Amino acid sequence: MSSQVAGLLQLIALIAALALAYRPLGDYMAGVYSSEKNYRPEKWIYKAIGANPAAEMRWPAYLRGVLAFSAVSVLFLYLMQRVQGSLPGSLGFSSIDPDQAFNTAASFVANTNWQSYYGEQAMGHVVQTGGLAVQNFLSAAVGMAVAVALVRGFARSRTGELGNFWADLVRGTVRILIPISVIGAIVLVACGAIQNFSGIHQVGQFMGGTQEWNGGAVASQEVIKELGTNGGGYFNANSAHPFENPNPLSNLFEIFLILLIPFALTRTFGRMVGSLKQGYAILGAMAVIWIGFTALMMWTEFAHRGPAFEIAGGAMEGKETRFGIAGSSMFAVATTLTSTGAVNSFHSSYTGFGGGITMLGMQLGEIAPGGVGSGLYGMLIMAIIAVFIAGLMVGRTPEYLGKKIGTRQIKLAACYILVTPALVLGFTAVAMALPTPADSMTNSGAHGFSEILYAYTSGANNNGSAFAGLNADTQWFNTTIGIAMLLGRFLPMVFVLALAGSLAEQKPVPETAGTLRTDKPLYAGLLVGTILIITGLTYFPALALGPLAEGLAS
Repeated sequence: MSSQVAGLLQLIALIAALALAYRPLGDYMAGVYSSEKNYRPEKWIYKAIGANPAAEMRWPAYLRGVLAFSAVSVLFLYLMQRVQGSLPGSLGFSSIDPDQAFNTAASFVANTNWQSYYGEQAMGHVVQTGGLAVQNFLSAAVGMAVAVALVRGFARSRTGELGNFWADLVRGTVRILIPISVIGAIVLVACGAIQNFSGIHQVGQFMGGTQEWNGGAVASQEVIKELGTNGGGYFNANSAHPFENPNPLSNLFEIFLILLIPFALTRTFGRMVGSLKQGYAILGAMAVIWIGFTALMMWTEFAHRGPAFEIAGGAMEGKETRFGIAGSSMFAVATTLTSTGAVNSFHSSYTGFGGGITMLGMQLGEIAPGGVGSGLYGMLIMAIIAVFIAGLMVGRTPEYLGKKIGTRQIKLAACYILVTPALVLGFTAVAMALPTPADSMTNSGAHGFSEILYAYTSGANNNGSAFAGLNADTQWFNTTIGIAMLLGRFLPMVFVLALAGSLAEQKPVPETAGTLRTDKPLYAGLLVGTILIITGLTYFPALALGPLAEGLAS
């Protein structure tokens, strides 16, 4: 069997698994966020934090809950790293430097999980499990809560109430993320991932010296890293490390985890707004982009150009032989079209066009299917933009799900789509203009520029993957990427929740013969075109200086 055929069969198996899980998980999540019942462990949590889960919140109160909880999380994780040297289970590692501790705290709370350190050489068991793994759950739950608040904005009328942030946070964690993670961790252990709290031990001689490895609760952290579209690896090699991702089966399972909740949330959306067809339209747009990017990535990485590629069967540089080109390409597309950022191969070693595909996937806004929660609300923002464009074409006031898209709504949507490009292009321009940041580039020319553009694209879009050639462990990059991650995560949430509040206050508009049908394939095609055009107009000049120039020169 050829590598191409094997890759196609893996893709078909992945699509089949996602299709089987789509309906039951989507309906279950809709029930979780619509239920008025609180389980006993949840009641204990509410009592401990002093929250009333039955109290409805308007969007400013909901936003205050998101920001306050996230600010406390950043502070807690920062302090935990700063005192690591005094904590038990630190494996003898010293405390983390202030700039790196800030960067890591901002990264994990913002669901980015950008890492400018070697995980197995810097973080002990307590910080890994009690700090980083905990934030993997909580940051994912925050994203899901904001997405559900926006869905309620479409579903409700004549009220500004969007639910209760604390109830959404707790239910998302206790009822969705934890149960799936327990099952997923068992599967990964069965596949060969490690799960222990062993210390540092020698494993043999390596190039004349002693090689040392430490164990850890890897399987349990790996599963929520993928399921919550987080991406931070226990080891520096991330999901290319055999302790995290042992074989092709575990690799396919991890890709499944990355895509599981983001795709299923479209079913949740359809169920909560009372029209499953609306959810299918959003799903269709997401699926077209994801399948298209996957096919394009496989084609460019399998293309044979030169004797080395002919012998290897494609572009194998930077890829694990146990995954091959197909498994690496599917993983790369899944992790950059979502806000995961985990890697099982080095994106910097992909072909010029392949590296550009990973970068473009993030620049789309990571909405196909996107991060846990953030993918859905990002896609719904683009749906509003698409409806607005269609309204301009026919001279009619745009409507979406019975809500008029007026001046206030389109301003909030426009602010949302402008925040991330402003951060990416602004920080990249400053870094290239100053003399010191450029010293961190391993390569010069188009590829060196791509390293910095990728870093800020990854940070501001809350992805976390990197072009490995860039030395980002400097005060400049730790600080600026940390700021980009926080602003890229929480500024868009401000506009999303404000938009949700304005929609919830509206009176539904009756559907007429002139209403644009947003549950049809025609609209899904318009939505895909809108996404590609907006991204192309925004990022094409920068992409032309980096991956496109490199690809055309190779």
